[in-house]
Amino acid sequence: MIARMLAVLALAGLTSTSVAAEGPKSFRVDYSVSILGLNIARSSFESTIEPRTFSVSGTVASSGIARIFDQTEGTAEVRGNFGDDGAQGNRFLLNYTSGKKKKSTEIAFSKGTVTRALNTPARKPDPKVWVPVKKADLVSVADPLSASLVKASGLRDVCDRTIKVFDGEMRMDLRLSYVDTGTAETRGYSGQTVTCRARFVPIGGYKGDHKSIAFLKNKSKILISFAPLGTTGVYAPIKVSATTEIGTLVVNARRFEAISQ
Repeated sequence: MIARMLAVLALAGLTSTSVAAEGPKSFRVDYSVSILGLNIARSSFESTIEPRTFSVSGTVASSGIARIFDQTEGTAEVRGNFGDDGAQGNRFLLNYTSGKKKKSTEIAFSKGTVTRALNTPARKPDPKVWVPVKKADLVSVADPLSASLVKASGLRDVCDRTIKVFDGEMRMDLRLSYVDTGTAETRGYSGQTVTCRARFVPIGGYKGDHKSIAFLKNKSKILISFAPLGTTGVYAPIKVSATTEIGTLVVNARRFEAISQ
């Protein structure tokens, strides 16, 4: 469970890209993940964006004190298209190793609808406590990488939405609401941000009696700060914080820049 949550947190909402007006553009974004001030993970992604298509690939790994308890390393990639509602992945692939166990997740989509989801090794959840994912829940959803791309007419409008995410097993909503605007500065970016409160709503694909899920749903305070990517009308997370049962988890962008134009 720790490995899966680490992989999702380091991937969900953690890629920055923009819609190019013409020709491909490439971007690099690096993130660090910490809890109680202790570094536990890092991720690095490169994105190539064209007028109607995009691709993202990168790595994620546990680091610092987390490697003592759970050594996780992995790669992720997605290719897709831009639609009216943002990025729509066509194929998402995650491969990672937790300790000595190798795991993978592959999700195929057709216009935002999941057509196939394969986890290796396959899980056999207890049907007595498992909340299943219904077929209707897999329509108009995004993988963790594509879900990070937000099209909006302005800063305030970024928070006026629900982000529907499917990670290959769990289906969840992040219902955003406006908090405030501010500024941020990191390598490659200095400028305005908008902060949204995110309400975590589990839909299916989880143990109904899981204490961590219940805490995220009922007690956690989740804040996501988005930054504009040039004048593209696309916004991406630059900071995420979420309270957990053991402390506040923080994801910070250490690098957020274009590497080719």
